[in-house]
Amino acid sequence: MVDSGGGLATRVILPDRFRGVSVLVGRPCGWQNLSMPLPSPCPIVLTGDERAALHALARRPTAAYRLVVRARIVLAAADGGSNAAIAAGLRLHVDTVRKWRGRFFTHRLQGLTDAARTGRPRRFTDVQAAQVKALACEIPAERGVPLSRWSAADLADEAVAAGVVDDISPATVARWLAADAIRPWRHRSWIFPRDPDFAARAATVLDLYARTWQGRPLGEADFVISADEKTSIQARCRCHPSLPPGRTRLMRVEHEYQRGGALAYLAALDVHHGTVSGRCEPATGIAPFARLVDQVMTRGPYASADRVFWIVDNGSSHRGQASTDRITRQWPTARLVHLPVHASWLNQIEIYFSIVQRKVVTPNDFHDLTDVENRLMAFQNHYNLGARPFNWRYTKKDLDSTFERLATYQPRTAAA
Repeated sequence: MVDSGGGLATRVILPDRFRGVSVLVGRPCGWQNLSMPLPSPCPIVLTGDERAALHALARRPTAAYRLVVRARIVLAAADGGSNAAIAAGLRLHVDTVRKWRGRFFTHRLQGLTDAARTGRPRRFTDVQAAQVKALACEIPAERGVPLSRWSAADLADEAVAAGVVDDISPATVARWLAADAIRPWRHRSWIFPRDPDFAARAATVLDLYARTWQGRPLGEADFVISADEKTSIQARCRCHPSLPPGRTRLMRVEHEYQRGGALAYLAALDVHHGTVSGRCEPATGIAPFARLVDQVMTRGPYASADRVFWIVDNGSSHRGQASTDRITRQWPTARLVHLPVHASWLNQIEIYFSIVQRKVVTPNDFHDLTDVENRLMAFQNHYNLGARPFNWRYTKKDLDSTFERLATYQPRTAAA
């Protein structure tokens, strides 16, 4: 036995009958095990269809990467590669190669997909989730909770206090509510219909929008006008001029202002043509509204119309039968049609007023009332250049559905 001197390998001298034969004992640097690997217990033999399917999967650009790797493992195994050689070629752990080779050997192509996972056991039942959602649909004060509206954290605390669950996080509650679009932390204002003739009056207005009057279609010389007043439009003169927007900078409007008075904007919308006629007045009242009617009725095509239906609310300027008689005496072809009480949302002129509010009045920065009036009239002319009727979709069928839904509500009586 002779030491090689480096301490890494030893040369062994055999007896005379093995003279001339030497072996290396130990593993010097750079030595590789060249012994034959043991055959795999899962030999892979592919059919033509399987090989074609695996090649297609391995080359498919949209396939998941994990499926591409599994297909390459099986193809390499079918070509005679050992688990160690395949792992080295694909830069995988040998256990990964062994796993998918065995899965394919047992289940063929179906074995390359992920097995079903049971996942984490559920902590809450469907009944508990439904009970929490039911809590979110209640008024907090009715449960004795001193809150005006629920939050996800408040509901989580209430669910524990009510014994629905032992413990729950606000995130879980929020996820359950989001699944059914329940948002108890939000609210909107509404008015419950209290007019005993609400359905009949609203139906009359909706018929006019559909060009029908008392069951008969309107003629070409019949027109429908939606009219109202936008009150108290102020002239706010800012203490510093407003600055225009710039790069990475919003428009800037001075917070402090000096009051320059207020005026009313009276407008009449032709429902089926979309054009607007309007005027500014110092205040609202019977006389200002009469001047608006005169302004519209003295111009074409309304001056020669057979009938002009004026849809108005129950404001003091045009309230009751007296206003109807007054307008009819002055203009025999004009007919006042009153909306139900608290039903301005059925008056299409309110849509136009909302446009005026967004595009003209906000932000409010005017020198004086003359500036306000000039801006309103200029916008009115600009609007009429491209005017078209509103796409009104609320019909009598929708009105009936509304009342069917409202019938399920039982208004609480006020406490004595």
